[in-house]
Amino acid sequence: MRVTKRVLAVAAIALGAAMLYLWGHFDGRNGTAPDLVQEAVAAETPAKPSPTKARERDVYYPNSEDLGRDEMRVIACGTGMPTTRAAQAAACFLVELGNGDKFIFDIGSGSAERLSSLQIPYDYLDKVFIGHLHGDHFGSLGELFIGGGIMGRHNPLRVWGPSGPTKELGTAYAIESMRRMYTWDLAGRAGMIDFRGFRIEINEFDYKGENAIIYEENGVTIRSFPAVHAIDGPVSFSLEWNDLKFVFSSDSYPNKWFIEYARDADLVVHECFIAVPSLVQKMKFTPESALTVGTQIHTAPEAFGKIMAEVKPRMAVAYHFFKDFDTTAEVHDRIRTVYDGPLSLAEDFMVWNVTKDDIRVRMAVVEEATWAPPPATETKNPNPDDRSTFSKNSGVPVEAIGYSDFIEGGVWDEVDEVLRGVYKEASEKLGQEFKYPKD
Repeated sequence: MRVTKRVLAVAAIALGAAMLYLWGHFDGRNGTAPDLVQEAVAAETPAKPSPTKARERDVYYPNSEDLGRDEMRVIACGTGMPTTRAAQAAACFLVELGNGDKFIFDIGSGSAERLSSLQIPYDYLDKVFIGHLHGDHFGSLGELFIGGGIMGRHNPLRVWGPSGPTKELGTAYAIESMRRMYTWDLAGRAGMIDFRGFRIEINEFDYKGENAIIYEENGVTIRSFPAVHAIDGPVSFSLEWNDLKFVFSSDSYPNKWFIEYARDADLVVHECFIAVPSLVQKMKFTPESALTVGTQIHTAPEAFGKIMAEVKPRMAVAYHFFKDFDTTAEVHDRIRTVYDGPLSLAEDFMVWNVTKDDIRVRMAVVEEATWAPPPATETKNPNPDDRSTFSKNSGVPVEAIGYSDFIEGGVWDEVDEVLRGVYKEASEKLGQEFKYPKD
């Protein structure tokens, strides 16, 4: 059958007439077609702001939102470079899951105060995974250990980290040495406060394990795989829960393990060092050092983009550079030469809410002048026996814990009168008799 231009023209006119008829007379959902269009437009039009009622804001206020049962929330608590500064702490990412679990990946210098700003009870911040033993990746562990024990963590602090090519280069050696460093600190607290939180459980695993399971509890599986950084020992991590997957590189040069085990994850956090020209200009590196550090020890922005183009995450997250007005665009533009997918350039207190349907990216607004969050478990009174227990475990003679006669002889007794008043006030206000120690 031959179709002429005249036939096509007639058909077009008839179709147009039919559409006009339907537009003018169609009655669906109790309204005409124009009514339905208006309803659709109205649905996309935000309601007029109320002068008295709250409205949703595109920021995250800690402890103001429930975490969905099937939701993962990731908060950047340190995104900067090896040298610390007030604007950005060193590497640290907190992962919160809808089942109640929380995990800290790296805890670099300055990050403990970021964690504190979130006002999370310290009993919930008891699981730390360290990718390698540079100070900018575990330098705040001591602050979390001591500060958390003072401020309400009654569980042991559980730490996972890789072995090394020798015992001295492994996580267990580093953490045990840190604990010895705090011997005086702990001796001065034993018997004074609830001492249960001043314990560390060290879980050292083989750094050569390829996608090896190092944690499996409560429906959460965490795996490690080798990373390439500085010397043997560093690792990267993946966390899988509820069909969601989070991957954290710690520090690493591009490698085959990351390409294989990070593929198609929901949120992939990988280091992305500052561009080589900025290393020369801002940090005064020689060109030779800048090229070595910026492209061979760390991952250059171009290399970060190449990795993400290969693993294809739902959201790529670049961290480990100082995010300033005159550095951010350069990092972004270099990444975009090879990667055009979803991208976040991380900074401290950036938040990602991850579900199967969406990844929402915001900034957290935090209180800097925070006090201790409420403890998740009941605090117990000081136990004098903690001194002897600490003495046995540390090798410090029990008689060395407390004041010697020499120091006791320097106490100024004239202050006793006013301090007795403090004890009397406490007894009256708390309805419990407190006896002044010297009486």
